[in-house]
Amino acid sequence: MLGSSPQPNLWRALLALAVVFVMLATTGWTALRTQREATPLAASVGAWEHGRIDGRRLPDAQDAPARLARFFASLTEGQRAYLARRYPLAVGNMNGAPVELRYRANRIALGQAREAELTRLHDSRLSPAGQQEAARRMHRLEALLRPERHILAFDPEGSGRVAEVFGDLDRAERVSVVVPGVDTDLLTYQRTRRKYTAPAGMAEALYAAEREASPSTRTAVIAWADYTAPSGLGVESATAMRADAGAVRLDALVRALPGDAPVSLFCHSYGSVVCGRAAPALPGRVSDIAVAGSPGMRAASAAHLRTSARVWAMRDADDWIQDVPYLEVGGFGHGADPVSAAFGARVLSARGAEGHGGYFVPGTQSLANFAGIGVGAYRSVACAGQDDTCRAGLSATTAAGRA
Repeated sequence: MLGSSPQPNLWRALLALAVVFVMLATTGWTALRTQREATPLAASVGAWEHGRIDGRRLPDAQDAPARLARFFASLTEGQRAYLARRYPLAVGNMNGAPVELRYRANRIALGQAREAELTRLHDSRLSPAGQQEAARRMHRLEALLRPERHILAFDPEGSGRVAEVFGDLDRAERVSVVVPGVDTDLLTYQRTRRKYTAPAGMAEALYAAEREASPSTRTAVIAWADYTAPSGLGVESATAMRADAGAVRLDALVRALPGDAPVSLFCHSYGSVVCGRAAPALPGRVSDIAVAGSPGMRAASAAHLRTSARVWAMRDADDWIQDVPYLEVGGFGHGADPVSAAFGARVLSARGAEGHGGYFVPGTQSLANFAGIGVGAYRSVACAGQDDTCRAGLSATTAAGRA
């Protein structure tokens, strides 16, 4: 998400300063870097790299998912369980490890992270604000540890990253991935108030809507908060730096998904920048990229995304993001408006969404449209205009293939 209130003047100011920042960058101005100890995830991966199982060296944790999948398939159930206990963060975030094993490993990692926060909470050296943050993180980790949760990725470092699965990912006939925007981290991953503005609520609502749209279709939805999103409306959210790093991670996720089910990406706000940067490299199983409340996809048109996936876009009439300048200057701004006719996306109705954060609220046309795309029922989607332009070229049988 790009915040909850419009600040178009800030964006214009950032764009006006673009030349200054470019000059600074080209004259040797760089961000300060500090030496830090290895993160918990890096430490777990490092231990894995030096580990053995029954005298055998473990494979490179960064190997291709297919090769890692073959390695895990060669192990006994007891050996896989041992690796999950011994290297929980490494296994829990390892593309290629069996999905159920990743869930198990991440449950262990979440428990360890919870204990660490409990220790911090009672550390007298911590400021009251620090203790309050430790308590909030501990409660969030406890929520993720509930038996019904299926955590596909987890990293406690910094503000934290997480990805969660709704449904049976191994048996899914259609897979949807929700890619959120600015201010996404461990603490904002789910909310009690305004539930459907947070990644967990978005994915939960989409999963329920897909099951209602096509009860016979086996679906799975991933709430993917597994990239470092920009914080607030600042320089990071006006540039593609975070999106570029996120695009690499998104591509790795998709390539490691089990089976060969079609994958649909649902990208909200700055998440659409991530999807735009990822689009050219994504594998062919990505059948659809749908964006909502987008500040731009870093492309002049849908064709410039260089993807075989269908590209969809929607924006609520009351969404403040429409006031953001749709251009790119010196690396600032995210380019053309995805709902403009010139961009060439299939423009969907967002009726009922109410503002920038309401696209996944149950009962809205926006969520119903996402669900139709997610299950491949393309003829059911409602276009933004009075005609059926967004469905042009889509037949009743497109659900099984490509338009």
